[in-house]
Amino acid sequence: MPAPSLNPDDPVVHHIGLNTTFHGLRHPASTSDAPIHQYRGIKYASVAARFRQSRLCTDLPDYVDCTQYGPICPQLQKKSLEEELFGIGHDVPQTIHEQNEFECLNLNITCPAGLTSRSRVPVMLWVHGGGDRGYGSSWIYDGGSIVRKSMLLRKPVMVVTFNFRIGFFGFAASPLIHSDNSEAGDVGVGNYGLRDQRRALEWLHRYIVEFGGDPTNITMFGEASGAADILYHMQSRANEHHPLFRRGIIQSAIIDHSVPNVVSAGWHVSRVMASLDVKTVDELRAVSADKLLKHSCGSMLRAVDDGHFFLPEWRNHLLPEDGASSDHYRHTLRPPSTTRDRSRSRPRKNVLHQSVMIGDTTSPSLVWSLPASLWTSEAVIRRINAICQSKLKATRLLEEYDISLETPDDEVVQRVLELIGDARIAWPTEVVAARARHRRAGTDSGVWRYVFDQEATGPARVSHKADLVYLFDTVPQTFASAPGINSSSVIDFCDSFDLSDDDDAHDLKYHSDDEDEDGMWLEPQVDEWSYTRVRDAMQERWIAFAHGEAPWRSDAVYVFGPEGEVGERSKHIFAGRRRHAVWQEALEPLGMDLVQKVGVELSRGPPMREGMMKY
Repeated sequence: MPAPSLNPDDPVVHHIGLNTTFHGLRHPASTSDAPIHQYRGIKYASVAARFRQSRLCTDLPDYVDCTQYGPICPQLQKKSLEEELFGIGHDVPQTIHEQNEFECLNLNITCPAGLTSRSRVPVMLWVHGGGDRGYGSSWIYDGGSIVRKSMLLRKPVMVVTFNFRIGFFGFAASPLIHSDNSEAGDVGVGNYGLRDQRRALEWLHRYIVEFGGDPTNITMFGEASGAADILYHMQSRANEHHPLFRRGIIQSAIIDHSVPNVVSAGWHVSRVMASLDVKTVDELRAVSADKLLKHSCGSMLRAVDDGHFFLPEWRNHLLPEDGASSDHYRHTLRPPSTTRDRSRSRPRKNVLHQSVMIGDTTSPSLVWSLPASLWTSEAVIRRINAICQSKLKATRLLEEYDISLETPDDEVVQRVLELIGDARIAWPTEVVAARARHRRAGTDSGVWRYVFDQEATGPARVSHKADLVYLFDTVPQTFASAPGINSSSVIDFCDSFDLSDDDDAHDLKYHSDDEDEDGMWLEPQVDEWSYTRVRDAMQERWIAFAHGEAPWRSDAVYVFGPEGEVGERSKHIFAGRRRHAVWQEALEPLGMDLVQKVGVELSRGPPMREGMMKY
């Protein structure tokens, strides 16, 4: 196709390596002192067939229009999560992205204008969360504000967002599919979404330099399941032999410590195949994407330990040294002996070379508030006793979270949410940080810990995903807009984005009868000063980290909030920000597997009959 006539001011990259011309657009956040370009929908890999590994895209047309976003992985259309979490009204237009499982592997580059192949600015690659929902093209993840801040700081970066396969399309695995993949020459089975992410890294390593990026200086950053994916990459065989990124930022990772093997994962696939009345992989491939979505909804497939993707000892790097022993876990918080590491014949170079910045938000469990609101005190006690299979351990857990038969049902919800948040995010985050320090011979070098306690903005004022509001600075605010970007231009910019985000549509805040009155006292309003202070602190430290700088002292913890507070604090203060004593007394004795099971089952809510009894 011949290239159309271009405006001389339009962003253009004549890519020698790919023998093509990319035609982008000026970002709406551009100003005379900080001009920004954006290239959308660039295909980085291809998918030959459903349930097959992707292949790097090395051949593109002579001209590529990069002014529109590419297709996303098929997923259920649900009500906008941003409208619920951030209080965004219908005055922000919605755009529905095309869904195509074979054309969804595309990326978007946001960068300072005027870069050349000699610029080599650091690259920040965003991995979206959401499990079986979400896409990198969501307007909430637009990199314009981060790039603009980097230019004003004279530390320019480029931000890359991308789509990959999710849900059943990205993570289905079974012995039957494994045999099919082996016959096609693929190594392993499942983890298609994770391998798509690896393809994106490979594409950046080969081709980002002509956009002005540094292929040897890539920082991956992500939240929730996306943050967990980054940790999985750090523990992958491919990363050990050929690491493709220098550092990772882990934001409230939702880690599955019970990653199934192929046989266990196959149970979910078999159930879906039975519901569709199909017997072979080819028949499963012939099912339409829409039909497959409806029948696989709720499978919650993610990573699988297929014997090829992960390192043999990968679980040890994400778990306490002895998951059932508090004494062993406390040992990981002190400078340990390095004898074991030095005795290895092959050092874990990937762990030593990839620095980590890791933290969590104050109330991540709000994402599970609706199902948790259905629990009664009696039902919670019965369920925890059944899971723990130990009266002593169950009693200790219930006592530490102040749950008893005398606890009023309207109070037990908040205590259950605290337990869910600790079990699924807060404690595992601290464990991963401790293990990372352990892998670095007991020093704090290369590991930076933070906590995000700042209140969210908008009518909802929920804490889940609040850090994304400040980091990306894309959600329209009611007080004043960010410098250089007026609120009307932000609203106009949303015309080119989709409002659907990446988690379940029922991610609602729990409402009590007295919420309006209580909220006035319990949830401080966010003013322009505190919003700007926290936003600037986050962006500055994320950008500094991408440049290879220490974002703060490694022996300290950085705090964001509450009420606009930012800065380095001692780890003694950090311990007061989270329930460390409770973790040691109640969670460590159970071990990570049981704790995760408690968190998962409570976050799903009680069986329907028990939930209905509450009302």
